[in-house]
Amino acid sequence: MNTLFSTNTLAPHLLRSSPSHSGKTSTKKKPPLHQRSMADTGAARPADPLHAQTMSGRKRKASEEPDHDRMSLSPTASPSLPTHALPAANATTPRTFKRTRTGAAAGCPLPLPRLLETLSAADMRQLLQNVCDQHPELQQEIVTRAPRPSIEATLAVLAKYEAAFRAAFPLGNRAASDYAYNRVRQHLAHLIDALREYTPHFLPPGEAQPTLSLTYLDAVTEVLHRLPDWDSYQHQRHKADAYDEIAQAWALVIREAAKRAGGLHLQFGAWDRKLVEHNQKSGGRLEEAVNELKMALGFAQGSAVVGQASGVAEERVNIRQQLFSGTYGQELGVGLGTR
Repeated sequence: MNTLFSTNTLAPHLLRSSPSHSGKTSTKKKPPLHQRSMADTGAARPADPLHAQTMSGRKRKASEEPDHDRMSLSPTASPSLPTHALPAANATTPRTFKRTRTGAAAGCPLPLPRLLETLSAADMRQLLQNVCDQHPELQQEIVTRAPRPSIEATLAVLAKYEAAFRAAFPLGNRAASDYAYNRVRQHLAHLIDALREYTPHFLPPGEAQPTLSLTYLDAVTEVLHRLPDWDSYQHQRHKADAYDEIAQAWALVIREAAKRAGGLHLQFGAWDRKLVEHNQKSGGRLEEAVNELKMALGFAQGSAVVGQASGVAEERVNIRQQLFSGTYGQELGVGLGTR
């Protein structure tokens, strides 16, 4: 078979501008490439979008030679590169911080915790008192939830009242005079009222430990001893009434302590000796408490506690001591018999 091979080596898209089928080559000199018209190059001819996309995606055969002219002269037919952004190095989405918009400066009241931090103890007490006066239903709630006051804290408060009472005395005058009483009367009333209101708090059944009750009574009785003995009976009655109330408190605590463990709390701590001393300093106004202690400890121990109360009791105490020491009867000549 006779096979005809085409001797034309031009690219297919350049064949259109080649001479006609006469086979004659054109002798017309072509202008330089940069001066050619768009019609001569055939690059400005609008192509079908679908056809251009198909052509751009078609793979070129290995036997085909690259067409540098078409690639350089028809950029519209070149495959377009994707314009997607490169992925971030970190796969996780970065957090975005939104800045809080601050408003204009304006005054505002303090929060309650900050306000309470600035209050002193006196201001806090006044605040609670005002709130309780306006809302009486809150008084019981505050009393129930407040911590129980200790003896040390209570005695510290009483010491402040006593210090204010001492500081109010005038200089150069007798402390027991009527003039001095008039100067310190208000402070004396504050001290006596504090004693009357604090004492029931440390008495049974509110206070279950007799030792704490006795410790409190011992301290406040000393406060009463330090009060002056006023010249006027009318002025002296405040101290006398306070002694009577303290004596009743002593008697109550002694009775309750005697019911527990046979009164062991009364036998330790030398409460018998302390009570006798308080009775002597008060001028016998604590006799009710002394009698209660005698009944709690028994007659023999009661005689030793009271001491010098009667001749019979004194004699019995001496005999008891001689028996324990082994010296009984020596003064009478009673000793070992002679054989």
